[in-house]
Amino acid sequence: MVQPTGIHARRAALRMLDAVLRRGETLETAYPPATKDVRRPEDKALARAIANESLRWLTDLDALIDSATKKRLPDDAKPRAVLRLMLAQWLRLDTPPHAVVATGLPLLSGGPRRLAHGVFSTLTRREAMLPDAPTMPDDVAARWGERVGAIASGLADPPPLDLSLRDASETAKWALELGGDSLMPGHVRLPRGERVEELAGFKQGAWWVQDLAASLPARLLGAGANGNERKTVLDLCAAPGGKTLQLAAAGWKVTALDLSKRRLDLLKENLKRTGLTASPVRADALTWEPKHQFDAILLDAPCTATGTCRRHPDVLHRIGQRQIEEMAELQAALLARAAQWLKPGGVLVYATCSLEREEGEDQAARATLEPLPIRAEELPQGIEPTPEGWLRTDPGMMADEGGFDGFFVARWVKDQAV
Repeated sequence: MVQPTGIHARRAALRMLDAVLRRGETLETAYPPATKDVRRPEDKALARAIANESLRWLTDLDALIDSATKKRLPDDAKPRAVLRLMLAQWLRLDTPPHAVVATGLPLLSGGPRRLAHGVFSTLTRREAMLPDAPTMPDDVAARWGERVGAIASGLADPPPLDLSLRDASETAKWALELGGDSLMPGHVRLPRGERVEELAGFKQGAWWVQDLAASLPARLLGAGANGNERKTVLDLCAAPGGKTLQLAAAGWKVTALDLSKRRLDLLKENLKRTGLTASPVRADALTWEPKHQFDAILLDAPCTATGTCRRHPDVLHRIGQRQIEEMAELQAALLARAAQWLKPGGVLVYATCSLEREEGEDQAARATLEPLPIRAEELPQGIEPTPEGWLRTDPGMMADEGGFDGFFVARWVKDQAV
């Protein structure tokens, strides 16, 4: 039997959805094995887009499915999974219903196929629609509280492509050449869908991909050169290297520490491409001991990464209280160690790409170093620090201009007398 064109991409998307929702894998981890039988790059990209949109709108897709069935399908029922993919293609990727049916129903057989066909046909006849913004899962809505509506407003679409420039003085040049916009010096924002390796400036290492919010922690350390002397900075949990590149470009003498060999290899590749220098170190930050103290430390701590839900909607369904508590415990341990490695008068910046208070505000409130409040003039126009002098971004901020990932950032200075 000849299979319809495109079914391999749909089968791969189904595998990704199963890996995330049933086994708790990240979409990044699930993608390679799920697409191993998909040959064309455009079909791989389609599979990922289908899985992404299914996860982004999962709660609303399930509500539509439930509205068209007499008896609720179990959450792990295959017809529900296939219907999620079918509806995501129709309602989010503008795939014609006949093409959705032709490539979706072959994933099922017998009664489940007839059921899925009936549900999908009912919803297309009703001209079903999704809300303006995705509905968050109940546990996520409970955690984010009154912030949930504002955050969700920034999740309706995948994010644009942000670039950090090696030379901030060339911002206007690269914005013009790439046809992008800039929200602050050293930054260019492009529409999503660009093939990164084919963009001007990639091969000569003029920039690297980095969400604007992710670039703010390193910016808060300022310049690393004092005359002819380069100040020392430790980039903890550094790979794959965006913040290391920022610090090196700002004149710092960078020690970049990470435990993952694969991720450190990516960092080294990025250093080579950009022509910047740093000293990569593979070690566990919980057991490693430096030979000297540092003028500054940037701790972009391991976290649940719920702030990246615009580009990684799987975090909305994989992360729960247990993972948040585990990460908060690790972050507290790393903060305590980092403080010991700082010179008197040195500056420590702590950051997480998480929207959870336990990984941000609660960590900062327990810190014993002297606060060094973040100032509005250090941030993109329109973003203000909190009353405590911390920074909190979320996907709903400046959504009309492309928004931001969710980040928490705090900054301290070590007492000179210590």
